[in-house]
Amino acid sequence: MSSTPVLNALPDQELNPWLAAEARFSEAAERLGLDDGLRKLLQVPEQEITTYIPVVLDDGRLEVFVGYRVHHSQARGPGKGGIRYAPDVSLDEVRALASWMTWKCAVVNVPFGGAKGGIICDPTIMSKGELERLTRRYTANIFEFIGPELDVPAPDMNTNDQTMAWIMDTYSMHRRQNSSAVVTGKPLDLGGSRGRPEATGRGCLMVSNEALAQFGMKPPDTRVVIQGFGNVGGMAARLMAEQGYKIISIVEWDGAVYNENGLDIRALMEYRKRTGSINDFPVAESVDRAEALLQPCDILLPAAKENVITSKNAGKLQCKILCEGANGPTTAAADDILAEKGIFVIPDILANAGGVTVSYFEWVQNRQGFYWNEAMVIERLQELMVAGFKDTLRYAEKFGVNNRTAAYMLAVDRVAFASSLRGIYA
Repeated sequence: MSSTPVLNALPDQELNPWLAAEARFSEAAERLGLDDGLRKLLQVPEQEITTYIPVVLDDGRLEVFVGYRVHHSQARGPGKGGIRYAPDVSLDEVRALASWMTWKCAVVNVPFGGAKGGIICDPTIMSKGELERLTRRYTANIFEFIGPELDVPAPDMNTNDQTMAWIMDTYSMHRRQNSSAVVTGKPLDLGGSRGRPEATGRGCLMVSNEALAQFGMKPPDTRVVIQGFGNVGGMAARLMAEQGYKIISIVEWDGAVYNENGLDIRALMEYRKRTGSINDFPVAESVDRAEALLQPCDILLPAAKENVITSKNAGKLQCKILCEGANGPTTAAADDILAEKGIFVIPDILANAGGVTVSYFEWVQNRQGFYWNEAMVIERLQELMVAGFKDTLRYAEKFGVNNRTAAYMLAVDRVAFASSLRGIYA
């Protein structure tokens, strides 16, 4: 059974993330023999909010921005998901990301549901004051739809701990009480968790270690190509290099660098901080961005945006393991190609679940008023990531499916069971 026929019939729709999410859910539901009613329930979001956000810019002009917040499922707990600021944010993208959060939380057995938010804007041309006013008004507009027991936002593309501090403060002012658990990814001084900035990259490292064990491989003999050098890709590169992995190439939006003997990741980070780019990094060769993804390696780790691996380039990949640090980096139409090539896929809803897992820890610490040291955070993250990896492989073996389908089946099974237990309120 293939998850891609609908998308193959409409090749112009291959890059639509919501259609990809629907295709993968449908295959998992079909293989599980999911009840038609539950299938209809879990296939669509619970609610979608579109809000128009007036902001007075620094030059005195009034601009109106469009923002979204989507709740996909709260069957297993409060909604959980980031907020991204970008010019190309769309409702279909936010829908897909919200559904992926539902499945991601279920795969690692974190008691959250799925949500996501976004604002159509270009944060690179906005001042800090404009971004603060945008964030605070967006928070006020969706105030009734978020909260520690309802929906807990977090940082995502082009948002950070400062953004979360503004949201927490705005929400708390409206509630007239301190509500630190309304968001995660906050600064440490405002109730953030130790280990949160590294969490997604560290989770990628942990599942990569588990994958190597499946192949009888060791980190020093493992060549890695990483696309993206931000919070996820950069952290994964640093942590993997510290454990002996050979990071041979880093691919960024403006270029790519390669060294067959392995890049000095800390030096590259310092160079990028100093120059604003990885280009022309000493003791490295500049290579074409698209070609860098296709070079021979043991692990390919896309850690930027969606739709990096498509039906057009999947057949040219030369990796043994694909560890998806980004959300939706592989289109549904590319899945069958990867399976035919025998590439061991660690799907995004498992590979990058470290971030939401430590976000859950932060939420727990906020509600307890008791904070953990970093060693405890890492230990508990390891437990959940390894359990999610093993559960996924167990489903793959039991049902004779690839890892992505197995992860979706595991997640859909857990969410469907919780939904059945709760029943339908009417």
